[in-house]
Amino acid sequence: MPRRPEHNAMAVLPIGPFEGREAFRSLLKMAMAEAARQNWREIVFSDIDFEDWPLGERASIESLQAWAAAGRSLVMVAEHFKVFEREHARFVRWRQMWSHITDCRACGGPGLPTVPSAIWTPSWCLHRIDIDHARGICTAQPERRRAVREAIDESLRHGRPAFPAFALGL
Repeated sequence: MPRRPEHNAMAVLPIGPFEGREAFRSLLKMAMAEAARQNWREIVFSDIDFEDWPLGERASIESLQAWAAAGRSLVMVAEHFKVFEREHARFVRWRQMWSHITDCRACGGPGLPTVPSAIWTPSWCLHRIDIDHARGICTAQPERRRAVREAIDESLRHGRPAFPAFALGL
């Protein structure tokens, strides 16, 4: 598990490398909980399919609910959103309520950039570099955050609207 930064009393999110699925999931939950405390205006969730993310857990939804407000923005980038109905039902309901602040984009396909596995915020990010072993890094360094955001933005350039909040039917 990454260490907590000593240099900034306001910072409570860990920095440094992480390894393992449980460490990854724990860090994501910490970040969602911290979003409301730090009043982040924007959060970006990026992953191939979000299968390993704890988005169906009650604690994650409670954190997102505490964060959600007018003027906030959650961008989600994935190759596809197929697992949500099956694995993240609580998140699907939350998304319906907060669809006006949530933008979901599908960005996968042959010849397109690989969607990075990351959470990006204005002051911190987590980047899962090795998905198979759930290894990555948490950082507050502007250069690293910028590099993660640029990789996400490259996927977004090829994105299309996806994961509608409501299924339309006749």
